Amino acid sequence: MRFTGKVAIVTGAGTGIGQAIAIAFAQEGASVVVDYVGDPSAAAQTLEKIAQLPHAGPDAGQAIAIAADISKPDDVARLFSQTLEKFGRLDILVNNAGIEKKYAFVDYPFEEWSKIVAVNLGGTFLCSQAAARQFIAQNGNLAKDQSASPEKVLQPSGGRIINISSIHEDLAFPLNAPYATTKGGIRMLMRTMAVELAPHQITVNNIGPGAIYTPIDADVEADPKFEAALMAEIPMGRWGKPEEVASLALFLASPEASYITGSTHFIDGAMLRQAGSL
Repeated sequence: MRFTGKVAIVTGAGTGIGQAIAIAFAQEGASVVVDYVGDPSAAAQTLEKIAQLPHAGPDAGQAIAIAADISKPDDVARLFSQTLEKFGRLDILVNNAGIEKKYAFVDYPFEEWSKIVAVNLGGTFLCSQAAARQFIAQNGNLAKDQSASPEKVLQPSGGRIINISSIHEDLAFPLNAPYATTKGGIRMLMRTMAVELAPHQITVNNIGPGAIYTPIDADVEADPKFEAALMAEIPMGRWGKPEEVASLALFLASPEASYITGSTHFIDGAMLRQAGSL
Protein backbone atom coordinates (compact mmCIF):
# COMPACT_ATOMS: atom_id res chain seq x y z
CA MET A 1 0.00 0.00 0.00
CA ARG A 2 2.87 2.39 -0.83
CA PHE A 3 0.61 4.74 -2.78
CA THR A 4 -2.27 5.17 -0.34
CA GLY A 5 -3.57 8.71 -0.70
CA LYS A 6 -1.98 9.17 -4.13
CA VAL A 7 -3.88 9.69 -7.38
CA ALA A 8 -2.66 8.37 -10.74
CA ILE A 9 -3.89 8.85 -14.30
CA VAL A 10 -2.96 6.03 -16.68
CA THR A 11 -3.76 6.74 -20.32
CA GLY A 12 -4.78 3.86 -22.56
CA ALA A 13 -5.42 1.72 -19.50
CA GLY A 14 -8.12 -0.50 -20.96
CA THR A 15 -5.80 -3.27 -22.14
CA GLY A 16 -2.26 -4.62 -22.12
CA ILE A 17 0.52 -2.70 -20.42
CA GLY A 18 -1.75 0.20 -19.43
CA GLN A 19 -4.19 -2.13 -17.74
CA ALA A 20 -1.40 -3.87 -15.82
CA ILE A 21 -0.04 -0.51 -14.63
CA ALA A 22 -3.46 0.72 -13.51
CA ILE A 23 -4.07 -2.49 -11.56
CA ALA A 24 -0.60 -2.34 -9.98
CA PHE A 25 -1.10 1.20 -8.70
CA ALA A 26 -4.55 0.33 -7.37
CA GLN A 27 -3.13 -2.74 -5.67
CA GLU A 28 -0.65 -0.46 -3.91
CA GLY A 29 -3.45 1.79 -2.62
CA ALA A 30 -3.58 4.56 -5.22
CA SER A 31 -6.77 6.01 -6.63
CA VAL A 32 -6.57 5.39 -10.37
CA VAL A 33 -8.11 7.08 -13.38
CA VAL A 34 -8.42 4.68 -16.32
CA ASP A 35 -8.30 6.74 -19.50
CA TYR A 36 -9.68 5.11 -22.65
CA VAL A 37 -11.02 5.96 -26.08
CA GLY A 38 -13.78 4.21 -28.02
CA ASP A 39 -15.40 1.04 -26.71
CA PRO A 40 -15.82 1.32 -22.90
CA SER A 41 -15.86 -2.45 -22.34
CA ALA A 42 -12.07 -2.75 -22.02
CA ALA A 43 -11.92 0.03 -19.44
CA ALA A 44 -14.81 -1.62 -17.61
CA GLN A 45 -12.75 -4.81 -17.48
CA THR A 46 -9.86 -2.91 -15.91
CA LEU A 47 -12.22 -1.46 -13.28
CA GLU A 48 -13.61 -4.93 -12.61
CA LYS A 49 -10.12 -6.35 -12.05
CA ILE A 50 -9.32 -3.50 -9.68
CA ALA A 51 -12.56 -4.03 -7.78
CA GLN A 52 -11.56 -7.65 -7.20
CA LEU A 53 -8.25 -6.74 -5.56
CA PRO A 54 -7.87 -7.71 -1.89
CA HIS A 55 -7.56 -4.13 -0.69
CA ALA A 56 -6.32 -3.74 2.86
CA GLY A 57 -8.33 -1.33 4.98
CA PRO A 58 -10.76 1.52 4.29
CA ASP A 59 -8.10 3.87 2.90
CA ALA A 60 -7.54 1.85 -0.26
CA GLY A 61 -7.87 3.79 -3.48
CA GLN A 62 -10.76 3.95 -5.88
CA ALA A 63 -10.83 3.66 -9.65
CA ILE A 64 -12.86 5.45 -12.29
CA ALA A 65 -12.84 5.37 -16.09
CA ILE A 66 -12.89 8.52 -18.21
CA ALA A 67 -13.21 8.55 -21.99
CA ALA A 68 -10.71 11.00 -23.47
CA ASP A 69 -8.88 11.14 -26.79
CA ILE A 70 -5.48 12.43 -25.66
CA SER A 71 -4.75 13.90 -29.10
CA LYS A 72 -7.51 16.49 -28.49
CA PRO A 73 -6.79 19.39 -26.11
CA ASP A 74 -10.43 19.65 -24.99
CA ASP A 75 -10.54 15.95 -24.12
CA VAL A 76 -7.31 16.24 -22.13
CA ALA A 77 -8.66 19.25 -20.24
CA ARG A 78 -11.79 17.27 -19.40
CA LEU A 79 -9.75 14.23 -18.33
CA PHE A 80 -7.85 16.32 -15.80
CA SER A 81 -10.81 18.39 -14.62
CA GLN A 82 -12.89 15.27 -13.96
CA THR A 83 -9.96 13.67 -12.15
CA LEU A 84 -9.61 16.69 -9.87
CA GLU A 85 -13.37 16.90 -9.37
CA LYS A 86 -13.42 13.29 -8.19
CA PHE A 87 -10.17 13.02 -6.22
CA GLY A 88 -9.06 16.59 -5.57
CA ARG A 89 -5.41 16.11 -6.55
CA LEU A 90 -2.99 14.36 -8.89
CA ASP A 91 0.36 12.76 -8.06
CA ILE A 92 1.29 10.46 -10.95
CA LEU A 93 0.77 10.52 -14.72
CA VAL A 94 1.56 7.48 -16.84
CA ASN A 95 1.51 8.30 -20.56
CA ASN A 96 0.82 4.86 -21.95
CA ALA A 97 -1.67 5.40 -24.78
CA GLY A 98 -0.25 4.87 -28.23
CA ILE A 99 -1.05 3.52 -31.68
CA GLU A 100 0.85 2.11 -34.65
CA LYS A 101 0.09 0.96 -38.17
CA LYS A 102 2.30 -0.80 -40.69
CA TYR A 103 3.01 0.57 -44.15
CA ALA A 104 6.12 0.73 -46.29
CA PHE A 105 7.70 4.16 -45.88
CA VAL A 106 7.21 5.10 -49.55
CA ASP A 107 3.51 4.23 -49.30
CA TYR A 108 2.77 5.67 -45.85
CA PRO A 109 -0.46 7.72 -45.98
CA PHE A 110 0.06 11.17 -44.51
CA GLU A 111 -3.27 10.97 -42.66
CA GLU A 112 -2.03 7.87 -40.82
CA TRP A 113 1.29 9.58 -40.05
CA SER A 114 -0.59 12.59 -38.68
CA LYS A 115 -2.87 10.50 -36.49
CA ILE A 116 -0.01 8.49 -34.96
CA VAL A 117 2.05 11.61 -34.27
CA ALA A 118 -0.98 13.36 -32.76
CA VAL A 119 -1.73 10.50 -30.35
CA ASN A 120 1.71 9.21 -29.44
CA LEU A 121 3.67 12.45 -29.28
CA GLY A 122 1.02 15.16 -29.14
CA GLY A 123 -0.96 13.29 -26.50
CA THR A 124 2.11 12.81 -24.34
CA PHE A 125 2.84 16.54 -24.61
CA LEU A 126 -0.71 17.60 -23.76
CA CYS A 127 -1.13 15.26 -20.80
CA SER A 128 2.34 16.02 -19.41
CA GLN A 129 1.75 19.75 -19.66
CA ALA A 130 -1.57 19.47 -17.84
CA ALA A 131 -0.03 17.24 -15.16
CA ALA A 132 2.96 19.53 -14.61
CA ARG A 133 0.71 22.55 -14.23
CA GLN A 134 -1.37 20.69 -11.65
CA PHE A 135 1.68 19.42 -9.75
CA ILE A 136 3.08 22.94 -9.47
CA ALA A 137 -0.27 24.43 -8.47
CA GLN A 138 -1.01 21.92 -5.72
CA ASN A 139 2.50 21.68 -4.29
CA GLY A 140 3.61 25.28 -4.58
CA ASN A 141 6.67 26.47 -6.39
CA LEU A 142 9.34 24.48 -4.56
CA ALA A 143 11.98 26.06 -6.78
CA LYS A 144 11.36 29.43 -5.12
CA ASP A 145 10.84 28.08 -1.60
CA GLN A 146 14.16 29.01 -0.04
CA SER A 147 12.90 27.93 3.38
CA ALA A 148 12.41 24.31 2.31
CA SER A 149 14.10 21.97 4.73
CA PRO A 150 16.57 19.32 3.50
CA GLU A 151 13.98 16.71 4.47
CA LYS A 152 11.42 18.35 2.22
CA VAL A 153 13.85 18.36 -0.68
CA LEU A 154 14.80 14.73 -0.12
CA GLN A 155 11.15 13.67 0.16
CA PRO A 156 9.63 15.77 -2.62
CA SER A 157 5.95 15.85 -3.38
CA GLY A 158 6.34 17.46 -6.76
CA GLY A 159 4.88 14.68 -8.91
CA ARG A 160 5.83 11.90 -11.28
CA ILE A 161 5.51 11.69 -15.07
CA ILE A 162 6.25 8.29 -16.62
CA ASN A 163 6.10 7.74 -20.37
CA ILE A 164 5.74 4.28 -21.86
CA SER A 165 8.12 4.62 -24.77
CA SER A 166 9.74 1.68 -26.59
CA ILE A 167 13.07 0.19 -27.56
CA HIS A 168 12.20 1.84 -30.88
CA GLU A 169 13.18 5.22 -29.52
CA ASP A 170 16.66 3.85 -30.35
CA LEU A 171 16.06 0.89 -32.68
CA ALA A 172 14.89 1.32 -36.27
CA PHE A 173 11.43 -0.10 -36.96
CA PRO A 174 10.80 -0.81 -40.67
CA LEU A 175 7.16 -0.42 -41.75
CA ASN A 176 6.52 1.72 -38.66
CA ALA A 177 8.25 5.03 -39.45
CA PRO A 178 5.83 7.32 -37.56
CA TYR A 179 5.73 5.05 -34.51
CA ALA A 180 9.52 5.01 -34.19
CA THR A 181 9.63 8.75 -34.86
CA THR A 182 7.18 9.46 -32.05
CA LYS A 183 9.12 7.30 -29.60
CA GLY A 184 12.33 9.11 -30.47
CA GLY A 185 10.46 12.37 -29.99
CA ILE A 186 9.17 11.25 -26.60
CA ARG A 187 12.78 10.60 -25.56
CA MET A 188 13.78 14.22 -26.21
CA LEU A 189 10.52 15.56 -24.80
CA MET A 190 11.17 13.58 -21.60
CA ARG A 191 14.74 14.86 -21.31
CA THR A 192 13.68 18.45 -21.84
CA MET A 193 10.78 18.22 -19.40
CA ALA A 194 13.04 16.59 -16.81
CA VAL A 195 15.43 19.55 -16.87
CA GLU A 196 12.70 22.20 -16.80
CA LEU A 197 10.61 20.53 -14.11
CA ALA A 198 13.40 19.32 -11.81
CA PRO A 199 13.39 22.56 -9.75
CA HIS A 200 9.76 21.77 -8.91
CA GLN A 201 10.80 18.29 -7.70
CA ILE A 202 8.86 16.71 -10.58
CA THR A 203 10.56 13.67 -12.08
CA VAL A 204 10.11 12.61 -15.69
CA ASN A 205 11.26 9.23 -17.01
CA ASN A 206 10.61 6.85 -19.89
CA ILE A 207 10.06 3.11 -19.74
CA GLY A 208 11.19 1.44 -22.97
CA PRO A 209 9.56 -1.98 -23.34
CA GLY A 210 10.81 -4.56 -25.78
CA ALA A 211 8.66 -7.55 -26.74
CA ILE A 212 5.95 -7.58 -24.06
CA TYR A 213 3.24 -10.20 -24.53
CA THR A 214 -0.34 -8.91 -24.64
CA PRO A 215 -3.41 -10.32 -26.40
CA ILE A 216 -2.61 -8.22 -29.47
CA ASP A 217 0.43 -10.48 -30.00
CA ALA A 218 -1.62 -13.66 -30.36
CA ASP A 219 -0.97 -13.69 -34.11
CA VAL A 220 2.78 -13.73 -33.49
CA GLU A 221 2.51 -16.54 -30.97
CA ALA A 222 0.38 -18.48 -33.42
CA ASP A 223 3.15 -18.36 -36.04
CA PRO A 224 5.98 -20.59 -34.69
CA LYS A 225 8.52 -19.43 -37.29
CA PHE A 226 7.87 -15.74 -36.71
CA GLU A 227 7.88 -16.13 -32.94
CA ALA A 228 11.14 -18.12 -33.12
CA ALA A 229 12.73 -15.35 -35.18
CA LEU A 230 11.60 -12.81 -32.57
CA MET A 231 12.91 -14.88 -29.67
CA ALA A 232 16.27 -15.19 -31.45
CA GLU A 233 16.60 -11.41 -31.16
CA ILE A 234 16.10 -11.52 -27.37
CA PRO A 235 19.04 -12.83 -25.32
CA MET A 236 16.68 -13.89 -22.52
CA GLY A 237 14.68 -15.88 -25.05
CA ARG A 238 11.21 -15.02 -23.81
CA TRP A 239 8.43 -12.47 -23.93
CA GLY A 240 8.24 -9.86 -21.20
CA LYS A 241 5.09 -9.57 -19.09
CA PRO A 242 2.93 -6.45 -18.68
CA GLU A 243 3.22 -6.94 -14.92
CA GLU A 244 7.00 -6.59 -15.19
CA VAL A 245 6.57 -3.21 -16.89
CA ALA A 246 4.07 -2.25 -14.18
CA SER A 247 6.59 -3.07 -11.46
CA LEU A 248 9.10 -0.71 -13.04
CA ALA A 249 6.45 2.03 -13.21
CA LEU A 250 5.73 1.53 -9.50
CA PHE A 251 9.40 1.95 -8.67
CA LEU A 252 9.79 5.12 -10.75
CA ALA A 253 6.74 6.60 -9.01
CA SER A 254 7.98 5.67 -5.53
CA PRO A 255 9.92 7.82 -3.04
CA GLU A 256 12.92 5.53 -3.61
CA ALA A 257 13.17 6.94 -7.15
CA SER A 258 12.96 10.60 -6.16
CA TYR A 259 16.44 11.36 -7.55
CA ILE A 260 15.92 9.52 -10.84
CA THR A 261 14.85 11.77 -13.70
CA GLY A 262 15.60 12.37 -17.36
CA SER A 263 16.32 8.75 -18.31
CA THR A 264 14.86 5.92 -20.36
CA HIS A 265 14.75 2.61 -18.50
CA PHE A 266 14.65 -0.26 -20.99
CA ILE A 267 12.87 -3.49 -20.06
CA ASP A 268 13.59 -5.81 -22.95
CA GLY A 269 15.59 -8.89 -21.92
CA ALA A 270 18.67 -7.23 -23.52
CA MET A 271 16.94 -7.17 -26.91
CA LEU A 272 18.18 -3.68 -27.71
CA ARG A 273 21.79 -4.78 -27.26
CA GLN A 274 21.49 -7.56 -29.81
CA ALA A 275 18.56 -7.09 -32.16
CA GLY A 276 18.62 -6.02 -35.75
CA SER A 277 15.77 -3.91 -37.08
CA LEU A 278 12.41 -5.52 -36.44
